[in-house]
Amino acid sequence: MRIGLLTGGGDVPGLNAVIRAVVKHAMGTYGHTIVGFRGGWRGVVDGNVVQLGRQDIRNVLPVGGTLLGTDRYHPHRNEGGLEAVVATLEAERIDAVICVGGDGTLHAASKVAETGVKVVGIPKTIDNDVEGTDLSVGFHTAVNVATEAIDRLHTTAESHNRVMVVEVMGRHAGWIAVNAGIAGGAEIVLAPEEPFDIEQVVKTIAHRHRAHASFSIVVVAEGAVGREGTALGAAAELGPQGQIVAGSASERVAAEIASRTGFDTRVTILGHVQRGGSPTPTDRILGSRFGVAAVDALQEGRTDVMTALHGERVVLVPLEEIAGKVKTVPADLLRAAKVLA
Repeated sequence: MRIGLLTGGGDVPGLNAVIRAVVKHAMGTYGHTIVGFRGGWRGVVDGNVVQLGRQDIRNVLPVGGTLLGTDRYHPHRNEGGLEAVVATLEAERIDAVICVGGDGTLHAASKVAETGVKVVGIPKTIDNDVEGTDLSVGFHTAVNVATEAIDRLHTTAESHNRVMVVEVMGRHAGWIAVNAGIAGGAEIVLAPEEPFDIEQVVKTIAHRHRAHASFSIVVVAEGAVGREGTALGAAAELGPQGQIVAGSASERVAAEIASRTGFDTRVTILGHVQRGGSPTPTDRILGSRFGVAAVDALQEGRTDVMTALHGERVVLVPLEEIAGKVKTVPADLLRAAKVLA
């Protein structure tokens, strides 16, 4: 079997663990051939291919990023895109495709599957917002990075009696903000799932500083917005291509805190630092398990599915059930972040 392999969307730590597992298992166990596409679905459209062998995956397990490169191109949103994908796969004699991506890339995979192409998806995103799986590759590392940053900001905040506003990624879901906020002992966590009231935020900080502390840590997901009818009750600021502008949410929150309390308030935007660096053991193991499961699925004739973690088990879920959906933070986890402030 000739299996196509691509990584799409934003890069995350752990992608090379997936690639390594697919190549080792497919070649070593079943004798399959792995054809990599450089640059995600755009690489399929352009026919940008590379044959992958054992020599290509040596020593990649601890390396961040993706040796195949990536792109946010979605063939179903571009005229002739799906037809070009099918033409390339036929020209390269590809029997099936393993697609590693987040919600957008996997949605594209479901559209490709509708053309008759055999597809198995693998979820990866630092946002952890892919529906149908408890964890996505890259999330654990991003939370570790954010938590370490919050730990470091605690000491400088306390030394200078400051309010530190930390912005983390999370356009539509606050998984990083909530988890890192709890792990790092933040006083306030603002997530997209619950629009906030800036007056309540300010009141909480002022009370804390009067009662028992001279500093505070506020974690803000980039997609966090104010409650309608309140001072910051507006949609997130968007760039020319519809993307959320990094820093817009945290800067607005910090400005309001500073002007209403008079406290020295500073902003730290973690941005792409959360995407880079060496993956944690958890992401290396999860990526490896998903890679093995994806190859096994194709060997067993299972297609149009995505690997997923349910508890301690790796299972397969239909792509059509998760395509276009976003997994948000559950109410009990949001509450935990709130009561621990």
